[in-house]
Amino acid sequence: MRVITGTARGRKLKTLEGTEIVRPTAEMVKEAMFSIVQFDIEDAVVLDLFAGSGQLGIEALSRGARKAYFVDSNPQSIAVVRDNLKSTRLEENAVVINMPNSAFLRTAREKIDIAFLDPPYEKKLINRSLPALTEIMSDDGIIVCEHERGARLPEEENGFKIHKTYNYGKISLTVYRKPGEEDAEND
Repeated sequence: MRVITGTARGRKLKTLEGTEIVRPTAEMVKEAMFSIVQFDIEDAVVLDLFAGSGQLGIEALSRGARKAYFVDSNPQSIAVVRDNLKSTRLEENAVVINMPNSAFLRTAREKIDIAFLDPPYEKKLINRSLPALTEIMSDDGIIVCEHERGARLPEEENGFKIHKTYNYGKISLTVYRKPGEEDAEND
C-alpha cells in the first residue's frame, strides 16, 4: 500500500495484519475515490472515519488538504496511523483521535469538507454514522462511503442525498452531497 500522488507520492504505508481488524482500501478503489474529490481536496478539512491505517486521510493531506482528522476506536490502528503520518511527514496537519466514531461525531466542533467512511463491512456502521456526520459537514461537503456492493444505504440524510454510486467488483462507493441550485433546476 502506497500514497498515490502529491507530496508523499510513492511512500509505503503500514497496515495491521489480519483482515478482521483492518481491510485496506484497494488501490483501484482509492484512485476512484480521489478522482471523485480531486477538485475539492485542495485546502479542505478532511475526516478519515474508521481510519484503520490512515491511508485515505494521508492521501488527502498529500494532495493538499489543509487538515485531516483520523478517527478510530482501535489503539493498534491509531499507532499505525501515527507511524504512517510520521513516515510521510504529514503529521503537522493531522489530528489523530482514538475514540469510537459515534463519540467523535457527537463532540466534533469543526466543519468537515470531505468525509471518507470505510468501516468494517456488514455492520451497518455507515447507516448509523450518517445522521451525526451530516450535522458536522459543511454545506458543500462531500461524503464518500466505501461498502460492499448491494448494501442498502439511506437515499437522504439531513439534506445530503446520494449523488452517485460507483461499482468496482464486490465494492461500491456511494457519494453524498447536498443538491445545489443546478441540481434543483434539473429536477
